[in-house]
Amino acid sequence: MTGLRRILIVEDDHSVRETLITFLRDCEGYEVDEAASTSEAFRLLDNGGYPLVISDVYLDERTGLDILNAAKSANPDCAVILMSGRGSIETVMESTRRGAFDYVAKPFDLDHMLEVVKRAEAAALKSSDEDTDIDDLPVSEMIGSSPTMIEVYKTITKAAPTDATVLIQGETGTGKELVARMIHNYSSRAQQSFVPVDCASIAASLLESELFGALRGAYTGADRDRIGAFEAANNGTVFLDEIGDIDPGFQLRLLRFLQEREIKPLGAARPKRVDVRVIAATNRDLGKLVEDKKFREDLFYRLNVVPIRLPALRERRGDIPLLAIFFLRRANERYSLDARITESGMRSLQEYSWPGNVRQLQHMIERLTILAPQYRIDEEAVLDAIASLSSKENAGESLADTEADQIRKVLAATGGNKSRAAKILGIERKTLYRKLEKMGVA
Repeated sequence: MTGLRRILIVEDDHSVRETLITFLRDCEGYEVDEAASTSEAFRLLDNGGYPLVISDVYLDERTGLDILNAAKSANPDCAVILMSGRGSIETVMESTRRGAFDYVAKPFDLDHMLEVVKRAEAAALKSSDEDTDIDDLPVSEMIGSSPTMIEVYKTITKAAPTDATVLIQGETGTGKELVARMIHNYSSRAQQSFVPVDCASIAASLLESELFGALRGAYTGADRDRIGAFEAANNGTVFLDEIGDIDPGFQLRLLRFLQEREIKPLGAARPKRVDVRVIAATNRDLGKLVEDKKFREDLFYRLNVVPIRLPALRERRGDIPLLAIFFLRRANERYSLDARITESGMRSLQEYSWPGNVRQLQHMIERLTILAPQYRIDEEAVLDAIASLSSKENAGESLADTEADQIRKVLAATGGNKSRAAKILGIERKTLYRKLEKMGVA
């Protein structure tokens, strides 16, 4: 027999070894060699490389990690499946780092082991699915060469040197803050502060003090003077994100500031002038909000001096390869990996609708970089990741118990950063905490 139909099984437990041999050889037709010890396995590997090795982790004085190294030395393309009844984050992480195809927990269902073997076999047969790469990526994070993005670049170039107020509109995840920072960085204020304010996350009762400041004793709990964002950004830029969510009662206060460029902190006797540029952004249709009498028309015109509309990712699919390779290289560098996107994987990325836009693509690539089998992001890996997101009934219950290994891998790769791990996994942080508690991981 040829190809991946030849398997070496390394297992010191006689019953487990015989069960696997009988199942894979007699039931599935594979050619199977066996080794009950690491020394016997090394001897067989010395006689020629195997396309597939299945090994227990804990054997004798040597381990399955040593078998993994020997198998890869004999045949760099060897797919090694490790199995253990007492796996740990350390062994999973180390086996993944050394290039194991998969890690299976004991006890396992034979059909599950066969599914892993079949995946390894399929991966080996995808030699025609070449890796993709792009040589001349832009230096900045502002990536895209589609006509709509070229128009955005032209507007940024013209608006940045001025002090004009800019209104950036686009769906969530299209990169509105990135554009705002670029405008600031290419302006004469670049050496001064850039202060972002998320208007949607601040209660209406607190937004005034957040922007204009407050003196000690101005309200209950004000135990010290508070400098507002406009004063903190004096001579620089304030970025008002999600401006469409501000309370109608506060809109007049903001309009007066834009007209007069004066702030009066809560509790202060007199106003003070500040020199600050304002860039606003929203994922809502401000024109429609004006029609519905939910947003002041005069404030809209005051903000909309230089309008910039950011296209959704589905409107510029030609930019997806550029973005995907950029995020892949950054993730590889961050986690010291060498993941690759194949041609079929890139096609699948371009065909998806990306409701979360560039931000969703970024987190998806980061997740695939860490979790894709053999760090090879092909069509199957992309579709599995998309299906995982699509199958979530709600944000509170998004992971099946079988994803425990994925949680461990991502958590290990992020150095224990639970917030980042949750983003990569596509779940809320509180959901991750609940899952970790059930897994017995602090």
